[in-house]
Amino acid sequence: MSALVATRPNEESHQLEPLDRLARGFDFGLVKRNSMLAATGMRMPLTMKTGTTICGVIFDGGVVLGADTRATEGSIVADKNCAKIHHISSKIWCCGAGTSADTENVTQLISSQLELHRLSTGRQPRVITALTRLKQRLFQYQGHISAALVLGGVDSTGSHLYTVYPHGSTDRLPFATMGSGSLAAMAIFEAGYRDDLTDDDAVLLVSNAIQSGIFNDLGSGSNVDICVIRKDSDKVKYHHNYLQCNPRLYERKAGYKFERGTTQIVKESVKHFNQSITQRETNIRDVGEPVENRATLVAMETS
Repeated sequence: MSALVATRPNEESHQLEPLDRLARGFDFGLVKRNSMLAATGMRMPLTMKTGTTICGVIFDGGVVLGADTRATEGSIVADKNCAKIHHISSKIWCCGAGTSADTENVTQLISSQLELHRLSTGRQPRVITALTRLKQRLFQYQGHISAALVLGGVDSTGSHLYTVYPHGSTDRLPFATMGSGSLAAMAIFEAGYRDDLTDDDAVLLVSNAIQSGIFNDLGSGSNVDICVIRKDSDKVKYHHNYLQCNPRLYERKAGYKFERGTTQIVKESVKHFNQSITQRETNIRDVGEPVENRATLVAMETS
């Protein structure tokens, strides 16, 4: 029995060359390049550690999502009050952990696609549609989009809660946590979850889970955001700063003034630019108009 062999043109002989003779598998050329650059003394860039606590839980009448509001840049708190719960559609929302640019970009992209889908079909999108779009997008980039998501929503088939990992794998769970503070939040869920949760009980449970991440994880902090999605209501209750866990207790009324020289100047350089400015005026008027209606154009030339 003969087997078909896929071939491609050879640039030199213009003949077909079997694919089994070509190099296959992963290309580690960039790894060798980076090793060579590091050997020359070049300092390679380091990855930043991300920190977040996001979670969600299904209750008797819908879904509750929660997140903290601290954005970190390594060991630096870049933003104390950012929003990590993103809008997908009217009754589908998504919490994002990882690189903030990736989470915002991928959720906005899927939100746009679902809106076009809604306009095309005339029906509200389902949560499984959003999940499929998200995991296909993330799997396409093999985990290089740093977005770990908790997707929750309500549609015609009921309440749904999913976790989406950066490489595209998904889980369907009654309660879920993700981020660097996920273990602390999961401990609260496992201790307090039950099947007959009311909306108030679910909000309290999610709030306690986020607080557990805030107080036990250095990458999580600041405030608690809550999003309540109900089956029997078209309006989603999104509570930004639902709870402020670490309010500033003291603030100096006179403010803070620092004397000149408090911050040491390590290096100072002054560069002078020698240039001359020439002003040229040109009179402009239309043919046939009186001289009084002329306009003056001023041109500044530098040399």
